[in-house]
Formats: sequence, structure tokens, C-alpha cells
Amino acid sequence: MIASASAGFDQYRDHITRGKVETIEYDSRTVGIVRKAMVYTPPGFSSEQTYPVLYLLHGIGGDETEWHTHGSPQIILDNLYSDNLIQPMIVVCPNGRAMINDRAEGDLFDPEKIRAFERFESDLIQDLIPHIESRYPVDETRDMRAIAGLSMGGGQSLNIGLRNLEYFAWVGAFSAAPNTKTPEVLISEPDKASSLLSLLWVSCGDQDNLIQISVDLHEYLKQQGVPHIWYEESGGHDWPVWKNDLYLFSQRLFK
Repeated sequence: MIASASAGFDQYRDHITRGKVETIEYDSRTVGIVRKAMVYTPPGFSSEQTYPVLYLLHGIGGDETEWHTHGSPQIILDNLYSDNLIQPMIVVCPNGRAMINDRAEGDLFDPEKIRAFERFESDLIQDLIPHIESRYPVDETRDMRAIAGLSMGGGQSLNIGLRNLEYFAWVGAFSAAPNTKTPEVLISEPDKASSLLSLLWVSCGDQDNLIQISVDLHEYLKQQGVPHIWYEESGGHDWPVWKNDLYLFSQRLFK
């Protein structure tokens, strides 16, 4: 039984050491433009040590700022560090819509914008990860790299993470959206996935009308004997659920 986040987990605390958030730019050969991402470095960050990295993805209506605007990841993580509950890590919030005009505007379901979320796989693997590893003191091994996201970003995390297990050992999906590939495609080699994954986290709110996507994946994983955490929590397709997921998921990373 997984307990939900403790009261005040996402509330700003006085008198604790804080991490730093900055917006960076990187050259995307995939898209052919300079793109932006937001990067959180933990309290006590030092260039003298190396850090694992979590790539944290947004939903269909967001961009690289969405988590920080609505999800308070820096507050959640700062509080967890203060309580000695998580490993020091860098958290990168990219824009998962890999196209020239990557803003969340107009018809969000336009086919080209949907394709842009698929194109992000190349942007992440070929452009963003190498940039992060050239700019920050990060551990470049797969064991020290995680990917997770909400809704559309949850589907991306499964699609990208499980397809690229040579890059990611930790994969999390919060309320995965219909862009999620079928379980049989995601996990075509159950034994291989089981041996390579340090953590596969699948969660969804019990009032979410998209919950069947996550349930189907959970049932398939269970049937195939693939170790994973399934967490059905109270709530809908909304930020209280996703903030709770980040709180719980981040504590299990890189341990």
C-alpha cells in the first residue's frame, strides 16, 4: 500500500536550503532551431560531483514551463531534500512538442503537433541529452538517467523510455494519455525489460477518464511478470494527482 504525500509537501518552507531553476537553450538538429528547457539543480549543487538526471515531461497543453507554473517541482524537491528523502539529482523540464512553433496554442490536437510529440524522441536522445551532459556534471550511465511525465508526457515517457532502455533505467508515467503505445509494443521483450529496468512506475487517478490506458498496461505487465509499481490514487486528470506522483516517484529514484 502506497501512502499519498504528507500534508504540506508542496508548500514553501522558510529556512531551508534551496535548489536553483534556470532556463537554458540548446541547438536542436532534429527541429532545426534553438529550443528551451528548464533545469533544476539541487540544494548544495557542486560542479565537483556528478549527478543523476530526471527528464520530466509536460502534457499536451503545456511547454517547458508547465511543471514549474502548475506543479511546484522545485518546492516539492527542496522539501524532500530538507527531509533527507531523495537523492541529489538534476531535473530537466523540456518542451515535448518538437516543432518550430512549439508553443501550446491553437488546435492542440492538430496532426502536425501530435507528430511533434513523437519527434521529440529524436530531439531528446540526439540533442537535449548530449547538451545537458556537456553543460552539467552529470553521470552519463543509463542507471543514472530517468524519464517521467504527466498525461501526454506520461505516454511519451513510456514510448521513449521503454524503447530506449540503453538510455533509461527509470521510467514513470503519471496518467498516461492515448498517445501511449499498446502494452505489447511497449514491452515486446518482457525478460529484457525486466532485467534492464530499475523502476517502472505506472499511476493514475481513480476518477480519471483515461485510467483504462494505465490499467491495461498494468495488467499486461503483471501477466508478463515485469516488475513495476502500480499506483491507483484518489483524484482525476489534474495537478493534485501529478504533484503527488512526483513526490512519491522522486523518492524511489537512483537508490
